[in-house]
Amino acid sequence: MSFNEVYITNTSSFFPNNPISNDEMEEFLGYINGQPSKSKRIVLRNNGIKNRYYALTKDRKVTHTNAEITAMAVKSVIANGNGKPKHIDLLSCGTSTPDQMMPSHGVMVHGLVPQIGAIEVVSPAGVCCASMHALKYAYMAVKTGDAQTAVATGSERFSTSLVSDVFEDEAQKLKELEENPYISFEKEFLRWMLSDGAAAFFMSNKKNENGLSLRVEWLEGVSYANEMEACMYSASEKMKDGSLKSYMEFTHDEVINKSVLSIKQDVKLLSENIVPLGGVGLKAALEKHGVKSSEIDYFLPHMSSEFFKDKIFKRLIENDTAIPYEKWFVNLTTVGNVGAASVYLMVDELFHSGRLKVGDKILLLVPESARFSYMYSLLTVC
Repeated sequence: MSFNEVYITNTSSFFPNNPISNDEMEEFLGYINGQPSKSKRIVLRNNGIKNRYYALTKDRKVTHTNAEITAMAVKSVIANGNGKPKHIDLLSCGTSTPDQMMPSHGVMVHGLVPQIGAIEVVSPAGVCCASMHALKYAYMAVKTGDAQTAVATGSERFSTSLVSDVFEDEAQKLKELEENPYISFEKEFLRWMLSDGAAAFFMSNKKNENGLSLRVEWLEGVSYANEMEACMYSASEKMKDGSLKSYMEFTHDEVINKSVLSIKQDVKLLSENIVPLGGVGLKAALEKHGVKSSEIDYFLPHMSSEFFKDKIFKRLIENDTAIPYEKWFVNLTTVGNVGAASVYLMVDELFHSGRLKVGDKILLLVPESARFSYMYSLLTVC
């Protein structure tokens, strides 16, 4: 049986409202206990982020849903200039922050883009890897001939969970933050890192007749949940034995008082495992496909913080998969950590940068700390 080549022929992105600088953040998110955060400076120093986007006004009114910002990216990527959208057979949408548990994120996006007609829609669940799972489903559908064209998306709307009334006062942790940067990854760090946005890929079994395309060579994923307990979690509480207690097992008052619905991380697990396990998976993926790291022209690692940059760099060297910094392409500083959308946003910016040339190889790396899952992909410019 022969399989189709799969190409990304267009990319798009959408950010709600204007970029927000570090100095403006608390004007949108609010002050905890009416006081400026004492940990903000420390966290921002470590994560390196200068701007991010919020689907909020300064009086904390919501301006966009997750489905709406995703739909904007979809509308842009399917536009063909004559007022009629490009035909697609499949819509595959990944996010970790759907607007509701039911219906699925994907069908809510579909409902906002009715012009694409009745098509198959899927919504992979997860955290940062959700968009890569969406990409892989679309890739496999086009690869096997089940679909000729598809749109895959990654999106997040974190801002509504970052406003001040969601958070307790954690100023007493300032001293710990100064001594151990990983402590900042427990809870409040998310306020100074996460960003809203969406991006979309148009995928086809035919490359562009004019202009560049990105051939999807392969996608590989691996989960270490067989040996690792949960690290990043929401709508649950972590027990002493490492298990998660679901929000459905708490009373209504407990859900509020224990901040059960907020996102949290086990910083000890994060510090010990997120980079080493990602390096193991990357080395295995490259070896499986006979690719040497020296062949890579652009390396696009999704990083939640610049804090991890040198750690990733050193681990690559230790694993004999070194990639020099001049080949890295990241936009964390300018757009923030947009979770599942981050890798799409990097690809979108690079695709439209004018820097690419035929034959360039682009390596994607997406880690997910939830229970230590990773996705990798190789794209070739053609």
